[in-house]
Amino acid sequence: MIYAILTVLFTASFVISPAFTTFTGFESNQLPIPQIDPPIQPAGYAFSIWGLIYAWLVVSAVFGVWKRSDDPAWDKARPYLIASLVIGTPWLFVATQSAILATVMIIAMAVTAIMALLRAPAFDQWWFRVPVGIYAGWLTAASFVSIGSTMAGYGVVFGSLGWAYIGIVGALVVGLTVYSQRPAPEYLLTIVWALVGIIVANQGGEQTVLWLAQGGIAALVIVMIWSGLSARSSRASPYA
Repeated sequence: MIYAILTVLFTASFVISPAFTTFTGFESNQLPIPQIDPPIQPAGYAFSIWGLIYAWLVVSAVFGVWKRSDDPAWDKARPYLIASLVIGTPWLFVATQSAILATVMIIAMAVTAIMALLRAPAFDQWWFRVPVGIYAGWLTAASFVSIGSTMAGYGVVFGSLGWAYIGIVGALVVGLTVYSQRPAPEYLLTIVWALVGIIVANQGGEQTVLWLAQGGIAALVIVMIWSGLSARSSRASPYA
């Protein structure tokens, strides 16, 4: 019961936090090398996915405390989701103060959200796994956006273009690794959403970023289709 209640409380604090802080990206004075529209950053419209994430997490938390308050399968994943929400509640404020600390925090948010996804119950997929999968998928992409922007902003080895390549490849590697452990299409589809946003943001810009993002989308879609066909074949086989 306590995990269910904490999930509701910290989901509420996480969802309410944008009302107190406005954040549209790291300001030029937060980084030694200002990052104005870095190529790793998706177009602004892509961030509207937060509306879906907030709403679905609230629905999940309320359903959980109402119908699954003492369910051990839900409780297996809840501590990790709670940890992610606790870190996420002050994240917007921190992001206006320190790009480095914000990057560390969003990585921690992503890691704990992924751990919650990996432990999500096999049943109640639409009530728990799907909203957490979308949340974890967006945080996976957002972590690499933050890493790329911050590293380029401090001039670490590469410029913004090099860190865009690293960020896209990094998100693909992490995404496919997580999917291999827990085939959750909503998780990869959210990363696809972020990659589409990167493509839109770079129209008329650096073509290699477009090609890499397009190749990444193709790879993710192929993996999802192959995984779906393999699962269907296994269920149909009398020897499975």
